[in-house]
Amino acid sequence: MHKEDIVRTTIDLPETLVQEALKMSHQKTKTAMIVTALEDFVRKNRIQGLKKFRGRINLNIDLDKLRKRS
Repeated sequence: MHKEDIVRTTIDLPETLVQEALKMSHQKTKTAMIVTALEDFVRKNRIQGLKKFRGRINLNIDLDKLRKRS
């Protein structure tokens, strides 16, 4: 992350939720914990967006052939 990519903001969060999230995430700072949570949120939503294509795209991939290439 570059310094110019940082957005400084003030938010009100429930302290018990923040403490529980810190423990579960094993992060050392609240900022790191929130960044991890945001990255996870974005990743999960991208996956959900891809799921709408399930069964609609035929990639015609031969996995055995791909595995023998390496």
